[in-house]
Amino acid sequence: MNVHHVLHSLAIAKVISFKAGTKVLDVGTGGGFPGIPLAIMFPEVDFFLVDSIGKKIKVVEGVAGALGLKNVIARQLRVETMKEKFDFIVSRAVTAFPAFVALTRKRIRENSFNDLSNGILYLKGGDFEEEIRDFKDKISVYNIPDFFEEEFFETKKLIYMKFLK
Repeated sequence: MNVHHVLHSLAIAKVISFKAGTKVLDVGTGGGFPGIPLAIMFPEVDFFLVDSIGKKIKVVEGVAGALGLKNVIARQLRVETMKEKFDFIVSRAVTAFPAFVALTRKRIRENSFNDLSNGILYLKGGDFEEEIRDFKDKISVYNIPDFFEEEFFETKKLIYMKFLK
């Protein structure tokens, strides 16, 4: 649990330290990853966790409540139905990267105030070179084994894509 979920989620914090007032959307949060660990680490940041499955959202609400997290809102909904915009969108590989970009890019706010420009932070594992081929000049790929030594992270990466109009 700690390595596969919590530490994996915190790889995002190795790339960005969200500033107070940042709004982060966690798409396909499942049991609250990466949103809950990030919300603990960044209490001055607002996290909005969404998943299409109600049972998962109930778990997330229970965890956030038990931990006393005041910076987490969890909702059962699909990202494509949302109107609100966020500084960053985070996720743990809910679909192929091009499909994820298509679903979420309109939910990213244009004006940035963090050290990293607003955009997508996407945790992904395995061989996904084909998926990112068309994005090569628009993304940065971080090797998670550069941050953590556990064997689990051997093939794990963090894809960052800044806001594109």
